[in-house]
Amino acid sequence: MQKEKADFWFDPACPFAWATSRWIGEVEQVRDIETVWHVMSLSVLNEGRELEHDYQRAMDENWGPVRVIIAASEIHGPEHIKPLYDAMGTLIHVEKVKDRSEVIRRALDEVGLPADLATYEDSDEYDPQLRASHKAGIEQVGQDVGTPIVAFNGTAFFGPVITRVPRGEEAGKLWDAAVRLASFPHFFELKRTRTERPSAD
Repeated sequence: MQKEKADFWFDPACPFAWATSRWIGEVEQVRDIETVWHVMSLSVLNEGRELEHDYQRAMDENWGPVRVIIAASEIHGPEHIKPLYDAMGTLIHVEKVKDRSEVIRRALDEVGLPADLATYEDSDEYDPQLRASHKAGIEQVGQDVGTPIVAFNGTAFFGPVITRVPRGEEAGKLWDAAVRLASFPHFFELKRTRTERPSAD
């Protein structure tokens, strides 16, 4: 039987992407799926938009982690995308480390990649590859979304947006439901107002 496939686009700064990525990890334990991880960028997504001062500052700071992940992928191989995401996401969302330079330095050390990759935090050398990865995801769903973007067996959506991570078979059932919806070519959207922030627990 052919494996089902998830293509997952993330920005490590996004708490919603983090929660959804932890769900995919649970699904991998109970369903026969293959997940391919891709970088997108909220900083790229929000270029040219009128943003509040604090959010603009966050977008300026968020270039660093995605640039470093892309540089690591280009120089050392795409197999480093997910480990770096896991390390950075844990620091940002679980340990609540605010300083993006510290996040990058500690994540590189944790996954055993060269410390000098941190220099790409402020370099645009691999921005064309970053933008291409971002574009590959966003073109499937349109500009009026955020992260995560997940493609279920080739059909992409923004989300699912969750605030708590289902475990075990509950995670598998949510996957089954998402795949079933994605299999109907005329399904586009379900949405309701969020009443809570994602939990990193």
